[in-house]
Amino acid sequence: MQFQEHINISNSEQVKYGLVDSFKDVSNVLLLDGNTTETDSFEWILAVGSVDEISIGMEAAFDALQNFYDKHKDWIFGSLSYDLKNGLEDLKSTHPDGIQFPDLHFFVPQYLFVFKDNQLAVHHHESQKAFDLDVLSRVFEDSGIGLNSSIKHRVAKKNYISNVNLIKAHIQRGDIYEMNYCQEFFSENSKLNTLETFKRLNTISKAPFSCYYKVGERYLLSTSPERYIKKVGSKIISQPIKGTRKRGADLVEDERLKIELYEDQKERSENVMIVDLVRNDLSKIAKKNSVKVDELFGVYTFDQVHQMISTITCEVEKQTTLKEIFEATFPMGSMTGAPKISAMNLIEKFEKTKRGLYSGAVGYISPAGDFDFNVVIRSIQYNTLNKYLSFMVGGAITIGSDAELEYQECLVKAKALFEVLDQNHAR
Repeated sequence: MQFQEHINISNSEQVKYGLVDSFKDVSNVLLLDGNTTETDSFEWILAVGSVDEISIGMEAAFDALQNFYDKHKDWIFGSLSYDLKNGLEDLKSTHPDGIQFPDLHFFVPQYLFVFKDNQLAVHHHESQKAFDLDVLSRVFEDSGIGLNSSIKHRVAKKNYISNVNLIKAHIQRGDIYEMNYCQEFFSENSKLNTLETFKRLNTISKAPFSCYYKVGERYLLSTSPERYIKKVGSKIISQPIKGTRKRGADLVEDERLKIELYEDQKERSENVMIVDLVRNDLSKIAKKNSVKVDELFGVYTFDQVHQMISTITCEVEKQTTLKEIFEATFPMGSMTGAPKISAMNLIEKFEKTKRGLYSGAVGYISPAGDFDFNVVIRSIQYNTLNKYLSFMVGGAITIGSDAELEYQECLVKAKALFEVLDQNHAR
């Protein structure tokens, strides 16, 4: 990318959404918004247009990604579907997929906008003309989300409860220790103003790994609080989330819920199982004795929920490739369970919707080979071609799980999604 100009910005929110709106007719658009929490590299970054792109299925996907990066050695942005697992292991995904995001999609943008410390850096690809800076004065006017249909359950509550108990029976038999079980909420024949919806969701959630992502006629509106994996030089960082509590009605209740989360033995058990799984994944590509748990059971507060987050790091050799890192760690353990392959087989048995991009990852790779990817959770997906809207929520099922409480936790995680879509919680 060629640097064009630095511009002092006092109205970041207006510029951010105005820019995205100005590219509404462009096929590839990705806004990564750290909501001021990711200040080491940017507060938000917007990649638009496509000089080159790759959009493929699951077979040899990471080989293709490696070749695409090696070809360009430039900024590339994109996504990894959960169902790439089928190309890594003897697994399958046969459930309906109303959204139909590609299994792997990456693009080299025509234009790149990086905002940090009240300055917007504008870049354009060497093959493109300079960006017209007059567009920065465009004002995005929120005209409402436009949703014209109601949200339905893919799985009735009684069936969810029954499935949790059946999963616990598998745990009792020793088939697995933990499984991430998810359910879908959806709407058919729906209309949705995607940018308005994302703006509202991003405003009330302010999550550190939020993104607005457009690939053709498919959209992801995500306010994810979770990092899948980050690489800076030779250092790899993974930060799985396991453990959730709602926010309190006042400061006293809020603090009580944080302490309750930190001390909850079931939540700790869930968290440590996934920490061990991540440690094992990283050990496949790490330098000897470099895998470390930097933080265990950290409790972090977001606008909608408290989360228990652990941080695991390692060092890799200089010659370690993108392909090797992704193949060793994908999909992320927080969205599968343990052991990973057994858990993924049971996920296919008990869930009714193909996960697709949900519980996959969205992010970027830099020219130097550094990268940062989120976990696609707390997200709305929408396909304008078939007018299908979907969001999924779930949680870790362990031997200590109470099915009713697991269901209520799903609703806590989906609270902001229901609120933005102006829907009552499902009962």
